[in-house]
Amino acid sequence: MINEIRQKVAAHFAEIQAIRHHIHAHPELSFEEYQTSNFIASKLTEYGITNQTVVAGTGIIALIEGKNPGKCCIALRSELDALPILEANNVAYRSQNDGVMHACGHDVHTTCLLSAARILNEMKDEWEGTIKLIFQPGEEKHPGGASLLIAAGVLENPRPQAIIAQHVYPTLPAGVVGFRSGQYMASTDEIYITVEGKGGHAALPNTTIDPIAIAAQLITNLQQVVSRKANPIIPTVLSFGRISGGHVNNVIPDKVEIEGTFRTMDEKWRNEAHQWIREITYHTCAAYGATSTVAIPKGYPSLFNDPAFTAQAESWAKQFLGDNNVKLLDLRMTADDFAFYSHEIPGCFYRLGTNRGGTEFTASVHNAHFDIDEDALKTGTGLMTWLALNALGQQETVNS
Repeated sequence: MINEIRQKVAAHFAEIQAIRHHIHAHPELSFEEYQTSNFIASKLTEYGITNQTVVAGTGIIALIEGKNPGKCCIALRSELDALPILEANNVAYRSQNDGVMHACGHDVHTTCLLSAARILNEMKDEWEGTIKLIFQPGEEKHPGGASLLIAAGVLENPRPQAIIAQHVYPTLPAGVVGFRSGQYMASTDEIYITVEGKGGHAALPNTTIDPIAIAAQLITNLQQVVSRKANPIIPTVLSFGRISGGHVNNVIPDKVEIEGTFRTMDEKWRNEAHQWIREITYHTCAAYGATSTVAIPKGYPSLFNDPAFTAQAESWAKQFLGDNNVKLLDLRMTADDFAFYSHEIPGCFYRLGTNRGGTEFTASVHNAHFDIDEDALKTGTGLMTWLALNALGQQETVNS
């Protein structure tokens, strides 16, 4: 069956590339992926996959039924949205929507899932169960399309026994993939703090309550959350990326706004840390006579790869690619809303190498120069197909 999959990938490769080029050239921002959604729907229909449902405005859920479709179900997920980045690559498939770019590889993920779906549908007489295809909007924007799809029932009717997703990884070469069982990626929460004091002339600071000086002290004090409140063995990051207050050099403003991010891999500690951030902010500001407001809208939870299912997927990947082409991944403090799925059903989120020889296509994701060695499309399509088929077979064994 491995050879059959490889042969089909090779036979379809020209179209696989064309699909990626089309999606890359027509990027759309989170929850605005209407053209992308229509393109996917038309391709699925062209491939004979007509059981489709539109969810959350631009998301598409499609089912491929093999023999005995009620026996088990496996879900495969990709994302549709792009980023507000002006592309710097000079390629024929360069973004035609200036200021928007597929700089996180979602065009790759969608291309691979579409192409794997085509092959799985062509082979549906060879397997039992149901494949649920999830083309998800809005991974890059709070609250994350995954949470909206779950609320809309994407994990029901039928309920998948497991879910699989892949993500580009320019650290690894094309043809190589990476796995990690258990905790893999961090939760991510946004922090919005306002410090309100009393403005006035900068030459008369004694008549003011200086929110700039207080904000500086506050940011220093908040580092205690990581250095003194967190268990040292729990990965934790608290960073501030924006501070805004005042307009000229000789006027102390009335207020300062601070924005940051909090990330960790422990959900209990995550909630405790939020409370510490609020308390430290309140008491620091109060000590200097200022008032404060704190908003911490909850973002994505930590991404947990089910150990048993991920170990199986890693072994299947070694069968398909060879032991030397399957690597162990390090923990990452970045985030992905696939985490929502991973807290509901067993999940496996793995990495797809995309560089060439470690010297080309090495620009990181979220970078205006990001691009891939398109041999990665062969690996991404073929391996996704192979993992889905093996996962169906494994669930048949478990459920029998």
